[in-house]
Amino acid sequence: MPKGPVLHRDDPDKEPLTGHVKVTREDWLNVARDILVTDGVGEVKVLAIGTRLGVSRSSFYWYFKSRKDLLSQLLDDWDGRNTAAIEANCAKQAATITEAVCNFFRCFLDPSQFDQGLDFAVREWARRDGQVRRRIDLADRTRITHVSAMFERFGFAAYEADARARILYFMQLGYHALDQTEPIADRIARTEGYLLGFTGQAAQRPELDALLADMKAWVKA
Repeated sequence: MPKGPVLHRDDPDKEPLTGHVKVTREDWLNVARDILVTDGVGEVKVLAIGTRLGVSRSSFYWYFKSRKDLLSQLLDDWDGRNTAAIEANCAKQAATITEAVCNFFRCFLDPSQFDQGLDFAVREWARRDGQVRRRIDLADRTRITHVSAMFERFGFAAYEADARARILYFMQLGYHALDQTEPIADRIARTEGYLLGFTGQAAQRPELDALLADMKAWVKA
């Protein structure tokens, strides 16, 4: 009787089983992502992931052709999460540019939307891999395009929209790259000024209060 995982290759709708444990593609990606963020891409290894999942490496090949394929899908997953989140928040309906920038901020405040640790882990990876560097550069250009389009929707000329988009986007990334431990009370106190600086317009009280309420809620979560 064969030992180890039984892979149902005769039925593509069935998932691979290892003993009594069902392991999905998302399980492999979740652990790979966690290792990438905490230990770097060099430690994203099939055996290490399988050990964490408590399965043999055989089930890995149900979903991935190789480690290279896993890393490629991990990059796609990162882009699908983070770049798509920025695009979605920039496109949200808003009555004013300050409300639109509040939506942009929400993307970074809510960890379920934008994974900051993952973004910087991929950037660190890009320092050693030219192909990943190109993916990062493309993602940054795409994100800035969406932020710029957000400003243009509210009447900003293309040149100014692009400049403001870059200031806003790079400030946001830099804020987290510096690993700021700013007390939430201080951050809340500066939010109105940030909005004025980024847009040149004063935020309306209801939209500002809504953002501050969300900030407090996410801090407590």
